[in-house]
Amino acid sequence: MNRDYMLQQLRQTVEWDIIIIGGGATGLGTALDAASRGYKTLLIEQADFGKGTSSRSTKLVHGGVRYLAQGNIKLVMEALRERGRLLKNAPHLTFVQPFIVPAYRWWEKYYYAIGLRMYDLLSGSLSLGKTRVLNKRETLEQLPSLQNQQLTGGILYYDGQFDDSRLCVDLAVTAANKEAVLLNYCRVTSLVHANGKLTGLVLLDEIAQQSYTVLAKSIVNATGVFTDAVLEMDDAQSHKLVTPSQGIHLVIPDSLFPGSAAMMIPKTDDGRVLFAVPWMGKVLLGTTDTGVDAPQLEPRALEVEIEFILSHINRYGTRLVKRSDVLSVYAGLRPLVSRKGTGGTAMLSRDHTLIIAPSGLVTITGGKWTTYRKMAQDAVDNAAFIGKLPKKTCITYQLPIGVPEKRNEKIQQWISENPTYAEQIHPDYNYTHADVIYAIRHELAVTIEDVLARRTRLLFLDARAAINSAEKVAGWMAAELGKESAWKAQQITNFELLAHPYLIQ
Repeated sequence: MNRDYMLQQLRQTVEWDIIIIGGGATGLGTALDAASRGYKTLLIEQADFGKGTSSRSTKLVHGGVRYLAQGNIKLVMEALRERGRLLKNAPHLTFVQPFIVPAYRWWEKYYYAIGLRMYDLLSGSLSLGKTRVLNKRETLEQLPSLQNQQLTGGILYYDGQFDDSRLCVDLAVTAANKEAVLLNYCRVTSLVHANGKLTGLVLLDEIAQQSYTVLAKSIVNATGVFTDAVLEMDDAQSHKLVTPSQGIHLVIPDSLFPGSAAMMIPKTDDGRVLFAVPWMGKVLLGTTDTGVDAPQLEPRALEVEIEFILSHINRYGTRLVKRSDVLSVYAGLRPLVSRKGTGGTAMLSRDHTLIIAPSGLVTITGGKWTTYRKMAQDAVDNAAFIGKLPKKTCITYQLPIGVPEKRNEKIQQWISENPTYAEQIHPDYNYTHADVIYAIRHELAVTIEDVLARRTRLLFLDARAAINSAEKVAGWMAAELGKESAWKAQQITNFELLAHPYLIQ
């Protein structure tokens, strides 16, 4: 996946079958679906793949226990089916994670067990494991730092876990292998209409500051929390569709919440669930649900959100989690579809929504990571109809994602040929010089942030370690890209400004 090659294809193609705006989970899934059906496919993303919501999740591939409690059986069943498919299609990035719901009243064990056994039942043949009721001793064996006063036991159930931004990258690579053209750092500046119908768009390559006009038979708006901005480009009178909701996560050392099982608190003060989830040698704590006025590429955690998570997790653990223990805090925005009469973002729909504008613009938004593949299928089905494309069957149900063997072989080959490529980005983490070079040559990494936030996960795992690694990574990238010292200095400055809010002050 080479940027020069992608730009060459962009210049040489007169008209695309489908253009996708947005390089998050839904957009990348749509590109893969379209390309795998044989449609001539272009995806453009204003920043980096997965820069927004798609790299800032709770890292769960799940059916949604909370949606079951709300009675949204349809959403849960769809998500459980898609959970099973994703675990099969990307086994190198996903795995089964045990969860425990602690019970502090005698009836809670049985109340939650009934719901979670229904969760199993709805999973059918794609179930990940059987729900069990645990006594107090068994619960503490799984979660040794759990507050044990008045603890009556717990309920053990199973869900999926994954690395979200790495899946974004692998979706992009797989789509490129199916001959899709994908470009990050390309921004739509206007849409092109003829006789009231959408026929193309004008984009700006932010790297070269080069503008292109591209034509398409169909265009898909998969921009998440930025959905309304594209809708307004198409029709200045369009109504607001998306209400952004912010969720944050705190990352702490696993010594503060030991054990291989995750914990799910079924009801917080604001009616959400709260998770403590082992992830890549750390523990994720989250999340919140805070309405925001306008979307932004780099949302910041609010003080009230940080205190909310700390206060809730400390009700359940015997090892006090302090602000100074937090290695990283990150915020993401959910693209919730607005519904009249709802009381707040926690009550807005998590279902996905598909809208076809009079111009023919196909908009797909809402949903969640687990259902990205089904959202993509729906988007391509409708885009193909709008564009009068030959009808072709979706094949992503069983389409393997990524080529990890090829990546690992290439990295090992480089290290064997040049031992300096084995040098680690940071002594406490296993990411190497070779990982940085691979990200540049084969995964369209352009900036230090691309490497430290999404091709590796260092910024999300340990913000201070990422900041301390910026100069080394900038040097490696400058040498590989042929950049001058001024570029290196600017990259370090930019990254430090971006990364400091990931630290709790």
